[in-house]
Amino acid sequence: MQFPWLGDLQGRALFDAWQQGAARVAEAYEAADPKARVKWLGPEMSALSSITARQMETWSHGQAIFDLLGETRHESDRIRNIAHLGVATFGWSFRVWGQDVPEPAPYVELTAPSGAIWSWNAPQEANRVTGSAVEFAQIVAQTRNWKDTAVKANSEVAERWMQQAQCFAGPPNSPPAPGTRFCAPS
Repeated sequence: MQFPWLGDLQGRALFDAWQQGAARVAEAYEAADPKARVKWLGPEMSALSSITARQMETWSHGQAIFDLLGETRHESDRIRNIAHLGVATFGWSFRVWGQDVPEPAPYVELTAPSGAIWSWNAPQEANRVTGSAVEFAQIVAQTRNWKDTAVKANSEVAERWMQQAQCFAGPPNSPPAPGTRFCAPS
């Protein structure tokens, strides 16, 4: 794939240009009103939502690279932003497929890489999603099929969500088929 705006940049020069561009974007977001609407390739969104979405995209595409290289990514509690985005897009995961949004949204209880417990929504014993925050983020960003994780969903609503979770804009997108996206053996 060729990108004309990159010219002949390769190797270290390409990496340096990427870092400079990333610094410019960070400075622009730092100065932006978090509620200001910003344009991008998809629908307009607030600057704050755009920052979170770019973080999720960078993380999820990075996961694909780790998978292709057969490497295990070492995560930190910064994954919380992506888990939060996954919970916040519960309704979107149904609307994008033209489905009514079921209520109430499941209680979500996730274990962070540090061992901390994070939770969202009203506690419900009969309607919940539990497990690893990293695996939950992989599901909602569609870098893993729900069946390839240890994340548990104990209701019909929670299971439907995990089967079609989509924390990104655009048309409905099916998650990868079971068994097709994980770290290849090194």
